[in-house]
Amino acid sequence: MNTWSVKPASVDSAEALALLRDFYITVADRWSTLYLGRPNTPEEIETGLAEYPSTHLAPPTGLFLIGRYGGAVAGCVGLKIKDADTVELSRVFVRPAYHGTGGGAALLAAIESAARELGASRIVLDTRLDLSEARALYLKHGYQEIPPYKEEKYAEVFYAKELAGPPGHHN
Repeated sequence: MNTWSVKPASVDSAEALALLRDFYITVADRWSTLYLGRPNTPEEIETGLAEYPSTHLAPPTGLFLIGRYGGAVAGCVGLKIKDADTVELSRVFVRPAYHGTGGGAALLAAIESAARELGASRIVLDTRLDLSEARALYLKHGYQEIPPYKEEKYAEVFYAKELAGPPGHHN
């Protein structure tokens, strides 16, 4: 039986860049199809990837994890350190071929553990209203809707989760 494994990776590795490209194409095409009635052109994808880099998901400002399912590169998740107590979840993505295999839960569990190891007690995130699967995933895993904490074009709904400390740790 295949299982998920999630481990830190360099955000500029070939595997990471391929996952981040797939993530961007998926969310950008969904938005463009919904609001423009068409998918993005290759040029629009390249422009968007340049406009929204993921370099902040590398130490010392963040962390990037790659998820494998049965050994195959299947998903990713990142976090950005906001302050001593709070990290921001970013780039949560499971390739469509691996939907329904528990990847979202595995990625969230791994990044929450990593956030606790960094000393964070809270995770925040923003997403778009049309990304209903992501929103359902967050709610299922204990994230609660919160007021906006920033203004960005595609940040339409905001969530947070308080992290329990590791065993023996009291926040």
